[in-house]
Amino acid sequence: MPINGNLIPYKMLSLDAYSTWLGIEILECEIGRCKVGMTIRKEMLNSMGKAHGGISYSLADTAFGFAANTHGKYAVSIETSINHIEALNEGDYIVAESVIESVKNKLGFNIIEVRRGDELVALFKGVVYRTNKDWEE
Repeated sequence: MPINGNLIPYKMLSLDAYSTWLGIEILECEIGRCKVGMTIRKEMLNSMGKAHGGISYSLADTAFGFAANTHGKYAVSIETSINHIEALNEGDYIVAESVIESVKNKLGFNIIEVRRGDELVALFKGVVYRTNKDWEE
């Protein structure tokens, strides 16, 4: 039985050990949109005392994947990139929101802003491929 699209990100997070380890939480979710957040921890810092670039990347990628899958089909990223704009510190709380407004074909394109409060700290771009496989309960 197909699962309600709003619930798919919660199912995905429950099965995602990496995002769980990061401490990612779903803040808002509806069909075509997902907003997630997390706090930078000490073990996420690089040799310069700033958050490793992979941390903001992972948050944005999770938002991207969750939003893409709300349409009910398994969707996987096939190309992604990020621009790091501001360095992040231990204790910073960052948020990423993905909005995928239309589903017209197998490919979806998205730009996700990663923010610390009102400040833009990273810009993530992604391409998703939608499979024919349905998410099931």
